[in-house]
Amino acid sequence: MGQVHSDVIQFRGSHYDFGFKQGQALKGSFILPNRKKQWGANRHFTIDEQKAKELLQSLSPAIWEEICGLADALEWPMYDAIKDFGGYYLEYVRSGCSIFTAPDYMMRNYDSSPQGYEGRFALYQPTDGGYATIGPTMQITGRTDGINEKGLAMGYNFINRRDSEDGFICNMIGRLILENCATNEEAIALLKEIPHRRSFSYVLLDASGETVVVEASPRDVKVRQSSISTNHFELLTEENRYQIEDSRRREQTIQDQQHQLKDAFSAFRLLNDSDKGVFSPKYSTASGTLHTAAYFPETLEVGFALGPNRLPLMLDFQKWLDGEKLYVKRINGKLDIDASFVNMAEL
Repeated sequence: MGQVHSDVIQFRGSHYDFGFKQGQALKGSFILPNRKKQWGANRHFTIDEQKAKELLQSLSPAIWEEICGLADALEWPMYDAIKDFGGYYLEYVRSGCSIFTAPDYMMRNYDSSPQGYEGRFALYQPTDGGYATIGPTMQITGRTDGINEKGLAMGYNFINRRDSEDGFICNMIGRLILENCATNEEAIALLKEIPHRRSFSYVLLDASGETVVVEASPRDVKVRQSSISTNHFELLTEENRYQIEDSRRREQTIQDQQHQLKDAFSAFRLLNDSDKGVFSPKYSTASGTLHTAAYFPETLEVGFALGPNRLPLMLDFQKWLDGEKLYVKRINGKLDIDASFVNMAEL
């Protein structure tokens, strides 16, 4: 088992200042060099800088300011900053992921490759517009899942890389949702407005206790109600991969056990325990479970664990919003990975 961790980042202030501070921290980290190694030849794609700028400024001008701060701190041209942090046109590795919700919580397994995991968990309260958010980061500006101050929780599931088009990738879409939407309805409207590069399901749970699954592809967006989401569409079935057996298996495993769940903790155990059939050990195929997260819209509590068979670290987001500082700097965990993988603790 390899030791891993996520650094807890806390910031209150403008988006530009947040970007600048993150850029300063990235200068001494392994995140950007490791990302370049992982991309290899795939890094040589092109973007329409002006189009990406116009879209970001129209959808969320504050996040554009964060990217400007990153560029200034790193002393990068804006073209490179947009390519690395703008979440537009960028490639995204395939992944797994399982999500289960009840009226008062969302449980989420994030499944992907340890090599691309940043090991950053951010709490951000902007002073220049947008909702405060908490959750794991991806590609610095994006979020893999999370919850905002209005009690809107979000997680996504990869569906397909086939037939991609120009548009935003999942983690930037997640950030746009959390920072700009207070309800499921607002998030659905945003998902219908923005261009999507790949096919993903976005699971939304707001303070009303209602859950929706938004099936989004570059060609269409459909909405359904469900408490379970894995890695296949139920409505846009033409967008599914040819092989969805494991996705169906995890979905069925959750369905078979959901009525036996006594509380949120037992739901967390269903996703996080290695012997329950939902937690994935498939790190060599970029679909192993890296973290399990729990989000509670009513209380704004968050539970988070790295690796299997762990107790969640509980964070009180509401107290943080009220001005208290969290005294946790790092979330530790273990994954069944060997030396061939990048140690997340080095990121």
